[in-house]
Amino acid sequence: MSKHQLLGMSGSLRKDATNRFLLRNAARLYDNADFIEADLNLPLYDGDLEAANGVPDAVVRLTGQIAAADAVIISTPEYNKMLSGVLKNALDWVSRVKPQPWEGKLVAVMSAAAGRAGGERAQASLVAAMTPFQPRLVIGPEVAIAGSSGEFDADGRLNNERYEANLKKLMDKLRKAAS
Repeated sequence: MSKHQLLGMSGSLRKDATNRFLLRNAARLYDNADFIEADLNLPLYDGDLEAANGVPDAVVRLTGQIAAADAVIISTPEYNKMLSGVLKNALDWVSRVKPQPWEGKLVAVMSAAAGRAGGERAQASLVAAMTPFQPRLVIGPEVAIAGSSGEFDADGRLNNERYEANLKKLMDKLRKAAS
């Protein structure tokens, strides 16, 4: 089994966000990968800023990380029944860079949210937002962690066997597609 480059993108900027915990658990279950968590603390997309200064260095770095990855895992919270603004902003910025790094890129999406649905609507809106970029989405099993603040231990490890089993299946499917 060769070592892969795995990029994680969290739709939450908080240091101890459950979506960051979910990404780290996914990377552990993906196994044998160099895992990088992208920094999505980017300026808001502004065409005037882009025209005056070009694409920010942080966006160029993110674009390079996407291009270099064998696979990308994205975890989003659900904000008002949608993906987070952090993720949408990152997608908007990356869409401005050529060549487009998302085209044909293997991507798996997941979510961790406070609500009972675990971010299912956020995942749907994330998939819709990514469709124009033509990634190779690896679909199912769905990983949507409901009541996420109670599903990770003090070290950030997922403590629900059912969620972990689905996450393992999704990561195995992603790894197989990347091999």
